[in-house]
Amino acid sequence: MKIEDKLSLNKFDIDREVHIRVDEEKCKECRLKPCLYACPAECYVERGGRVVFSYEGCLECGSCRFSCKKGAIDWVNPRGGFGISYQFG
Repeated sequence: MKIEDKLSLNKFDIDREVHIRVDEEKCKECRLKPCLYACPAECYVERGGRVVFSYEGCLECGSCRFSCKKGAIDWVNPRGGFGISYQFG
């Protein structure tokens, strides 16, 4: 089974409250932008020279936070009952 097939089994209950915020000013200083490569869900993309983040498909692994040496990623757990529910069907 491919990773995409396994990920498609997961359930997301998307909250309106964002659980990850990206400080764009600090991102501008970052040359390597490791968040683009560290996120397994590809929630970070580069558009027009800036990093754009979409939290809706976040796997809540924290890889982005640990990869960012600039401290530009403010990451907290989603509110109770929201976020991803892993299903290993």
